[in-house]
Amino acid sequence: MKLFCVFLLFLSAPAFAQFEVNGIELVYTAPVETTLAAPDLRGPQEVWVEMIDSAKRTLDFGEMYAVSKAGEPLEKVIEAMERAGERGVKIRFMLETKMLRASDSATIERLKKIKGIDFKLYEFAKLGTDGIVHAKYFVVDGALAYVGSQNFDWRSFKHIHETGFRVSNAKIAKQVSEIFEQDWKFAAQIESKQEIASFKYNHNDAVVSGKEAAYLVAGPPNILPKGVIPSEKEIVRLMGSAKTEIRAQVLDYSTSHRDKSPYQTIDKALRAAAARGVRVKLMVSHWSTEKFAIDSLKSLAQVPNVEVRVVTIPRAKEGKIPFARVNHSKIMTIDDEIAWVGTSNWSGGYLDKLRNLEIVMKNPTMAKRVAQLHEQLWASEYAAPVDQAKTYGKPDKGND
Repeated sequence: MKLFCVFLLFLSAPAFAQFEVNGIELVYTAPVETTLAAPDLRGPQEVWVEMIDSAKRTLDFGEMYAVSKAGEPLEKVIEAMERAGERGVKIRFMLETKMLRASDSATIERLKKIKGIDFKLYEFAKLGTDGIVHAKYFVVDGALAYVGSQNFDWRSFKHIHETGFRVSNAKIAKQVSEIFEQDWKFAAQIESKQEIASFKYNHNDAVVSGKEAAYLVAGPPNILPKGVIPSEKEIVRLMGSAKTEIRAQVLDYSTSHRDKSPYQTIDKALRAAAARGVRVKLMVSHWSTEKFAIDSLKSLAQVPNVEVRVVTIPRAKEGKIPFARVNHSKIMTIDDEIAWVGTSNWSGGYLDKLRNLEIVMKNPTMAKRVAQLHEQLWASEYAAPVDQAKTYGKPDKGND
């Protein structure tokens, strides 16, 4: 019966799969060699190449790191960037300095050789955040944007559970561009050892009016262009608005920062929702079973109305692939009415110190589809409830 239902799903999917609502398309990576599938959703290779090939004037990338590999899907993206450079498109590529160790030198050199590209390293911590650029996004001609969990990494197109939004909403694309322009300016100032201009804005005026069908939120709170809503502020508000259910899926969850200092913003909001009778279904990756994180999850899982599951994606047939085979999506739905897709995890630092972007969409059709993605993994063989009696060992990240 289960196979028959999957067959019917494939038959009902459009010939050219694309799930788009009001100019926002849901994009998905299912790890190969798993039972996970979404035939109505396009993958990042197809979407990114199409977006880049459509560029007429500019391409701006804000990335955490860059790793490609011969014969793998990201190569098609770089080839599209090379074509764009040849036809005169101005390309700017900004990479987090502290993540150079995770990047591939050959990939970096290839990017730098693209005709007309301007490549910058950006040490975000120099702005006094003690953080990094964790966002993964790019903008085409200032009018089309991509924001999601997929890094500029071949593994995120094939071996990692990922989710993103392709956005043609003009206001959102403009705000993503403003964040890029702000960071590009800071990167240039840091590179030339200039004094960084004042940037700390009061975001009390950045609020949701109730009219927006979709809008951008970002972090950290004090390093945002005017008018951009801080993610941390908005996620608490949305959780506070929940009436029946919160579904969420992140890589990491903890009530502390890496330095062990407390971070309880998200935890308090989830507990408050559960206390009102809201069902909370939280999934994390098996990477979040380190001692400092698993204790937080065990505690949360004991709260009435809260369920927590840990996702473990089995190794690929080819063997160890460092930092792959993991649940990396960062999604949330509220009452099957609101969808949240972005780049932040829910441990200390991600929302309050790191550069991250999220897109919120108030639309039942999109919210239900994102919730279905969550449910598919939630009900799969890869997700297991947090075991209160288990002593979790060192997570297998494929790099040992």
